[in-house]
Amino acid sequence: MLHTILFDDPVIRTQLLPFTYTRPVAAIRCGIEKIYEKWNDWLKTAVSFHTEPYLSRKFPLTVVDDNLFINGGLCPDEKLVAAIQDLAVNTALTSENGEILAVRSSAGWQPSIEYTHITALTYSGPFTMIRNVWDIFTFNGAQIKADFERITANRKSEPVTDPFTHCYHKEQIFIETGAVIKAAVINAENGPVYIGRNALIQEGSLIQGPFAMGESSVLAQGAKIRPGTSIGSFCKVGGEVSNSVFFGYSNKGHDGYLGNSVLGEWCNLGANTNNSNLKNDHSPVKLHSYVSGSLADTGLTFCGLMMGDYSKAGISTMFNTGTVVGVNVNVFGSGFQAKHTPSFSWGGHAEGISEYRLEKALAVAKDTVNRRNIDFEEDDENILRTVFEQTRNQRIF
Repeated sequence: MLHTILFDDPVIRTQLLPFTYTRPVAAIRCGIEKIYEKWNDWLKTAVSFHTEPYLSRKFPLTVVDDNLFINGGLCPDEKLVAAIQDLAVNTALTSENGEILAVRSSAGWQPSIEYTHITALTYSGPFTMIRNVWDIFTFNGAQIKADFERITANRKSEPVTDPFTHCYHKEQIFIETGAVIKAAVINAENGPVYIGRNALIQEGSLIQGPFAMGESSVLAQGAKIRPGTSIGSFCKVGGEVSNSVFFGYSNKGHDGYLGNSVLGEWCNLGANTNNSNLKNDHSPVKLHSYVSGSLADTGLTFCGLMMGDYSKAGISTMFNTGTVVGVNVNVFGSGFQAKHTPSFSWGGHAEGISEYRLEKALAVAKDTVNRRNIDFEEDDENILRTVFEQTRNQRIF
């Protein structure tokens, strides 16, 4: 029986750090769902992952006699899925630039190894590939629309029962069971709005689509949500948010601006934390590259904060245009923070930065997870220990 494996392209994985320190590429959220969830739905099967060895216990790999390897950064659509499903054994589907999109192989194919016995077919149609961290928010609005059409097809939304909530273009608003909305304004004229199960939208929230909100997440009183924003499951978000993605289990519960940004899981932004997403001279934003170790030109006029899992910012923290914060960072203090704060750092640009003691960092991470009544498992701890060692050379203070 054909089995689907989502693989980490080595080049793309590095370009997507710090988010791929703690997850495979396919576990990135873009749109309503994570990439692997999209493939699960399209293919009506559970996928497995070909990723880094230290991630494989949490994201296991299953190999059978007939395997369909799909690039983990690839977002499915109808034509692409059809082309992939039509692949014969020992055939690869590549882009016009030679990028591997999918391989059907009877052997244990490796993304970094080429086999002479594999026949390459070129896919000439358009497709969406998450290659860089900024692609996550850049493609997010379009992916919300695509996910919305598929998830809500032939289904009926729960009604808006609150008399003080006003909706524009109700046909493009879908509410799952258990969601509660109070005295909000929801405008789906420019894109759909999806509200997940048991989500809570508190009084005075203003929402512009395209927008997606995951299961049991909360929009705090007076939240202002601008287009292209996705909030994963079990988040609490307040203040002003524009074209940004929260992977899940992360909080920005108070006032402050977040724009053109991506937050991983288990992050927290303190009250009045703000980020810049536009340079005063309107020139393209440069962002720290884990490929070169230096700043890389994104080509974007708008680009904000990229924050890895388990990282936290103190109250009134200011992030400059195009800032990268690694995994398990505690950043705080006056003035704008550095353009790149390495993983397992403690402190701020003005106050000075030191290494976040590993055992202390693990204890805080465990407490952060346990407070949501979720177990911080041995696999999670081992992943963080590995990331600590992998990023040691970045922490030169």
